[in-house]
Amino acid sequence: MNLNQVTIPALDVEKATEFYKTLGLRLIVDALPRYVRFECPDGDATFSIHKVDKLQKGYGTTIYFEENNLDAWVTQLQNKGITFNELPKDQSYLWREARLQDPDGNQIILYYAGKNRKNPPWRIN
Repeated sequence: MNLNQVTIPALDVEKATEFYKTLGLRLIVDALPRYVRFECPDGDATFSIHKVDKLQKGYGTTIYFEENNLDAWVTQLQNKGITFNELPKDQSYLWREARLQDPDGNQIILYYAGKNRKNPPWRIN
């Protein structure tokens, strides 16, 4: 099994599209104003956004994007005007993470985990 894509809701798909393009995703389907789909710069996963009239209340969606050079990427994004809620920080679960939100309030975690992404010391066999 392979993860194909993640789709998130947005009130303004055009605004969300610009935000995710700034993060570095490549637009591959443009059906604005209702839907867009991106491919990630690395790997085969895709990411899409669909128009909704109302966002659900509650915890919402959390999106993780991994980058080997996390700190440099965060600096580049800050230089492009992206605001972070939390700058890169080492976590107890052996990931280094930075946190921000997209225009619709979805939480985004930019991180680097290396081998610990799928093989942390506490992984069960």
